[in-house]
Parts: sequence; C-alpha cells; structure tokens
Amino acid sequence: MPDELLQRLRRFHDDAFPRYRQRFQDLVAQGQRPTTLFIGCSDSRLVPHLLTGAGPGELFLVRNVGAFVPPYDGSHGHHGTAAAIEYAVLGLEVRRIVVCGHSHCGAVKALYGEVPAEALNLQRWLELGREAVLPVQPTPEAMRRTEQRAVVLQLERLMDYPMVRRRVQAGALSLHGWHYVIEDGEVHVFDLEHAGFVAASSADHSGTGPYAPYVEHDGQVLCDGVDIAQGGGPGEE
Repeated sequence: MPDELLQRLRRFHDDAFPRYRQRFQDLVAQGQRPTTLFIGCSDSRLVPHLLTGAGPGELFLVRNVGAFVPPYDGSHGHHGTAAAIEYAVLGLEVRRIVVCGHSHCGAVKALYGEVPAEALNLQRWLELGREAVLPVQPTPEAMRRTEQRAVVLQLERLMDYPMVRRRVQAGALSLHGWHYVIEDGEVHVFDLEHAGFVAASSADHSGTGPYAPYVEHDGQVLCDGVDIAQGGGPGEE
C-alpha cells in the first residue's frame, strides 16, 4: 500500500511550498508576527485558515478538545493552552484573540453523556465546559445553545489572565467569540450588545467581549449588574 502521508509531504514540497517560498524565508529572517491568537476546537471539520483566509504567519493556533481555556490559577502546572495564551499576549503581542467553537461538537455532546472510564484526562478537561450545560434534555437546539454558551464562558475565563485583562483594558487587545455552523459554512459572532450570536453575513463586526462580568439568569443578560438585554441569553438569535 502506498504511504499516503509521505505522498502528501512530497506534494507540499514540490507543488505548494514554491508558491510560498519567499514568505516563509521572510518569516524565518524577520521572525513571526501573527496578529491573532486563534483558540479552536481540535475537530477536523474546523479549518481556521479556510475560515479566515489567513496565510503563513498570520494566525497563532491553539487547538484542543472543545476550544476550552483553562483557568489562570497561578499553579504553574504544565498546560499547553495556558502557556500559548501567555506567549501570544506577552511575547508576540497579538492584537486579537478568537475563541471558536462549532456545531455538532463532540466535547459538548460528552458533557451531556458519558466518557470512557480510562479517559481520565478527558474527564477533567471537559469540566472546563461544565458551566455551559443547560438543565434540559440534549436536543439539537440545546446543544447549539450550549456550544455558544461554552464560547462565552471561555471569553470570560480569558479575562482572568492578568496580561489579557491589562491589554484589553488598555485597548491593545480585543476578544472575539465565534460559533461555526459546519453544515452552513456560516460563522456566528458573539455580540455583547445583542446578548447573543449574530451571523457574520449580517453582523456589524467580528465579535465582542465580554470585557466586563457577564451573567445569564432567567433570560436576562447582566453586565456589571445592569440589565442590558431582555428575553435571550447567549445562543439565542
């Protein structure tokens, strides 16, 4: 049987790389200066460079199960996502952080079901999305809303990173929450003013915040203790 991966590597070297040769050489000589940290789910159907049209050197990528952000707790534990956030903000000085979830997310589905007993790391990791779970049966509508709530939860957690909060408050960094609907090819962006997700095809911007404390309760969205929306929480359009 032919080695498919080896064939792909050769095609990259012979066909694709020559088109980007100068760009890669410049990135080596001058160093990388990506403008965006993209935190996305590891799902194979989520392809950040296709969504954004980005080329080499534009996105600093972090992929994990569920596009989750671990808490900043000062424990200095070994955690790749937390380290990448710190490096992107402090070292690369990115101007944007995107958290991108998606439809039919296996991580969200697992929050409503069971995880194999020997998947100990996965069990602990999924707890990072637990607060997004709704006390309802996992219908398609509930799953979609939970996926979107999970994105907002990660944005909130990012603001607990002191270097993120400091740069956001200084206007040097913006946070963007996205939910990619795979079957539609549409990204829905979180809009704090509308208290929900808006299709990018009709949105006024690529997503906002939340930059201030954000709470959903009884169909109301609260920001700094002030009701800013009625009748819909994250994920309701």
